[in-house]
Amino acid sequence: MEHPSRMNTAAVRLIDLARSQGLIRPCDLVPLGIPRVSLTRAVRRGQLERVGRGLYGLPGREVSVHGALAEVARRVPKGIVCLLSALRFHGLTTQAPFEVWLAIENKAIAPKLDYPPLRIVRFSGGALTDGVEEHVVDGVTVRVTSVAKTVADCFKYRNKIGLDVALEALRSAWYEKRMTSDDLWHYAKVCRVANVMRPYLDSLA
Repeated sequence: MEHPSRMNTAAVRLIDLARSQGLIRPCDLVPLGIPRVSLTRAVRRGQLERVGRGLYGLPGREVSVHGALAEVARRVPKGIVCLLSALRFHGLTTQAPFEVWLAIENKAIAPKLDYPPLRIVRFSGGALTDGVEEHVVDGVTVRVTSVAKTVADCFKYRNKIGLDVALEALRSAWYEKRMTSDDLWHYAKVCRVANVMRPYLDSLA
């Protein structure tokens, strides 16, 4: 039987971990030497709650409108929130996607989640690594494409999301001064859509 003081220490460290990371997974406990059974006990004692499969958080924690992004970020750490989900995060669309749009590396194995539903898009090279920002959502660090990169991505994937959505994003970001023309041109070239975007940019200038 585990010694009470050791059990209490594990519980305290577990709660501290949940407080600092927002959401925790069983594998997060391994480097800290906290036994996985501590999760079950913490849930039983009401110190933690099971948010989803293999995901735990503090009970009563505040969950924002972007809570699903935090859950995905903890489960797919290398994924990058993109396209419609990034537009929604940046407040640049009236669309409310029920799936989380996630960019992953071209050859990576597609993650499978029960919830939230994912829409996987495969990026490679600079299209994957450039223009990625880190934002804290509900205590979790979430990787999201920047405003300018998201707009360029929307033109690249206009057949998936619709040209009207890409144009709405471009106009919103431009008129709200959320990006510079230099930034936008940079990502238009990274995404190889400079020629596609030029007439729409000329109409804004």
